[in-house]
Amino acid sequence: MAKKLLPVEVVDRIVEVALEEDIGRGDITSEILIPCNLKGSAYIMVKEDGVIAGLEVIVRVFQKIDPSLQIETISEDGARVKAGDIVMRITGSIRSLLKAERVALNFLQRLSGIATATARYVEKVSDLGVEIADTRKTTPGLRILEKYAVKLGGGRNHRMDLGDAVLIKDNHFAALRALGMSYQEIVAKARESAPPDMKVEAEATSIEEALAAVEAGADIVMLDNMEIGEMKKAVRLIGCRVEIEASGNFRLENIRAAAETGVDIISVGALTHSYKSMDISMEIDVQSFRST
Repeated sequence: MAKKLLPVEVVDRIVEVALEEDIGRGDITSEILIPCNLKGSAYIMVKEDGVIAGLEVIVRVFQKIDPSLQIETISEDGARVKAGDIVMRITGSIRSLLKAERVALNFLQRLSGIATATARYVEKVSDLGVEIADTRKTTPGLRILEKYAVKLGGGRNHRMDLGDAVLIKDNHFAALRALGMSYQEIVAKARESAPPDMKVEAEATSIEEALAAVEAGADIVMLDNMEIGEMKKAVRLIGCRVEIEASGNFRLENIRAAAETGVDIISVGALTHSYKSMDISMEIDVQSFRST
């Protein structure tokens, strides 16, 4: 699938679970009302401006429901769309179209909402050289799709899972400090024990911790919930020695102020936990009806 970010087998597994959830016992309404030989077309239309994401996924939804459906993808994932744009047309059994409708739209609306939200954050800081990154605050089971949508919106994917990189967070520090280790000793142990090609990131809640992380060999220092003035000072003192990430309840209203501190990355959990789904619908083209 697109850019090899969505392995077909992974997407199919997610789609199959969604279809089982929605139509496990069949679509009783369509089965008793819609003639089995009725054919026609439907189109997917967006009702607001944004970034479309998930077309590759909903193709699999329609194909799983009925491999005989003919699918014309008019737009492409990552494209800017405007209200009224038609992004896909599907032709075949009307029963099949109705059966696939809700699951297809659920994926497309949500992923497009994430891509659109990400694009808005990216645009806010586009002239400042900072990257907007996602987090692991994703919908269980849908992380690969949601992070794909973030990429389409121009964002950066943080860790896909716990094995991607070392990230020492507050509870790691709390547990090890209770065993008598200092902040710097914890970061140094992580750097010593991690694979040589794996980055080590350390969360810091103060300038003192941030500097200690650098001295202990961290590749990335995460400034967690720091005030803007403190972030600026930390960036100045750390300089270019390591990458600097900012984290902590960032929204569109305050993202630029954080970017202006000079950090390299800003992680935004809201990209995947507080987005607004895009308004998208599937419309049946009754003029296309025919019986076979």
